[in-house]
Amino acid sequence: MTSTVTEPRRGPERNRTVAAFVITILLTSFVAATYGFGFYLFAQIVTDMRDDLGFGYTVVGTVTAAGQLGFLAFALLGTWVSTRLGGGTVTIGSAVLCGICLVLIPMTDSIVLIGVLLTILGGTAASVYVPLVEIVGRVVDYRHRGKVLGLISSGTSYGVFVNSLLVPSFVGSGNWRGLWYCVGLGTLAVTAVAAYAFKRYGLFYSPAENQADNQAGEHEDAAADTTSARAGWRMVLVRWVVIVWIIKFLNGFACMPFQNYLSPYLREGLGFDIHFAAQVWGTIAVIGMGAGFAVGWLSDRIGVRRSMLLCYAMFFTSALLLVLAPVGYVPMVSGVLFALAFYPIYGLVPAYVSKSASGAAATVIFGVTNVTQGLGGIVGNYTAGFLKNVTGDFMWYYAVIAAATVVLGALVLQLPHEGSAASFVGRRAPRSVSDKETSHA
Repeated sequence: MTSTVTEPRRGPERNRTVAAFVITILLTSFVAATYGFGFYLFAQIVTDMRDDLGFGYTVVGTVTAAGQLGFLAFALLGTWVSTRLGGGTVTIGSAVLCGICLVLIPMTDSIVLIGVLLTILGGTAASVYVPLVEIVGRVVDYRHRGKVLGLISSGTSYGVFVNSLLVPSFVGSGNWRGLWYCVGLGTLAVTAVAAYAFKRYGLFYSPAENQADNQAGEHEDAAADTTSARAGWRMVLVRWVVIVWIIKFLNGFACMPFQNYLSPYLREGLGFDIHFAAQVWGTIAVIGMGAGFAVGWLSDRIGVRRSMLLCYAMFFTSALLLVLAPVGYVPMVSGVLFALAFYPIYGLVPAYVSKSASGAAATVIFGVTNVTQGLGGIVGNYTAGFLKNVTGDFMWYYAVIAAATVVLGALVLQLPHEGSAASFVGRRAPRSVSDKETSHA
């Protein structure tokens, strides 16, 4: 009697674990490709491309700005398309588009065409990321979503690490074009494997099918309110959703300029040499490879909100050190704290959303957070440049960053506990979620 009850359950449970592991690795690789290759590879080899193609830094600035605009446009477009075609389709499609653009870049000498391709690459970084909350919510158990999304958010550091291994060998021999071919074909190969896995695990579906599945399952009492695209767009009226969007705006406002202006501040403002600046960045990259998973694991045990507060406390201390005592090895300590906070925070926000919403509603909420984050990054970078021109020192913006992290901490305290009845919109929290939260949060 006992064996007939327990044995059938072990197979599905083991299969779900395998599926969660495979999908986590594939999603992490997508983030590594779209961010690590699409966003940051150009910056690493721009000197060699300039020497070969003959464009100036005005063009570099224009292309970088276009990439940010592409990110914003695709964040909106990806949100809209995901609610109609499903998150699996959008993610695979974005990865394919990323791989194609990476392969096309070395085929042309036209900087205009290269700029267009880099703009699209910046967009795929957004559109591949938007459906992650929905996909993770379908294949990963509630109690593991924090660590999974934390690992996925660290995908950027893995991509940058791969770049650091490939760049010397290709660029050292004057073959920057071969580097683009290598990462492009690698991305397409991984995407082919992912397409097979997505099909096998049933991740290609329409939102209507997803809603029907949910209505037939454990969330039958409330599926219509949580999985429809209309419900997602209505969440603009929900207090915690608006708070999450503001948090993501301030994340972009504070985190992106912190990263972008760190090297100029260290070298031009504080007088450190290029070797020390490189050591700081190398340390940030290495720590970032494990920080997302580690803090995500912690969030599954102490709660996402507490983990977010911990990250903002480290972020505050990191910025304050660069304002009050940027001497000796203090900037290195600041870099360590920044890495421990920066990579995890990009996994904690989607983890909160995935534990408080589901289906198309979660996709819409998280899609808009990518837009507000991009806008925050644009405003923050402009503000940092403005303050540098007015004061002659980047230090003042790091003081602004420290103040912004205090505001972020206050906003986190206003969020209801993830998965609680207060965090669900227009209905009571599903019983299965509440039980899991009580057992594992």
